[in-house]
Amino acid sequence: MYTASLQSLVDELGRLPGIGPKSAQRLAFHILKIAPEDAGRLAEAIGAGKQNTTLCPQCFNVAEGDICNDPRRDGAILCVVEDPRDIVAVEKTQEFRGRYHVLHGSLNPIEGVGPDQLRVKELLARLEGEGVTEVILCTNPNLEGEATAMYLARLLKPLGLSVTRIASGLPVGGDLEYADELTLGRALEGRRQVDA
Repeated sequence: MYTASLQSLVDELGRLPGIGPKSAQRLAFHILKIAPEDAGRLAEAIGAGKQNTTLCPQCFNVAEGDICNDPRRDGAILCVVEDPRDIVAVEKTQEFRGRYHVLHGSLNPIEGVGPDQLRVKELLARLEGEGVTEVILCTNPNLEGEATAMYLARLLKPLGLSVTRIASGLPVGGDLEYADELTLGRALEGRRQVDA
């Protein structure tokens, strides 16, 4: 039905996460419609991104070189996240000034993801030499993220570190009547003093 080149483009776009056959087809036809220089920039950006972006050997975030030597960051506090995209979310808050460690996933025995498939050994190695005093477990508030946080807490507590977990609860602007029991329970559990 399509030329071999077009079918190949549709097939490759369809392999991207979240892109189904119809979306891949739409994207392929869009690429065919745009100016050749726009298509060239897209191809160049994909190539450069793949070639120049690596994992930081210290924190395992995606980077162009070593990103962990920023002297403005507090090396005593380490925020552990599941995915590099989580760092972007935390950074948008402008509330965290420490360093990061990316696990590249969460525990999921059903899919065969155990501690050995995550960057747990590397996390433990970092704690020895970097003077870390607090580890913030910033995993997703789902079954896998909670299991990962609990596993890490059990592993890290005996090391004498302060191990904390991000609070979870109601979103700003949310109504109590629409909150599920678990979310409301977590909000009550994570309550804090009100400063007058």
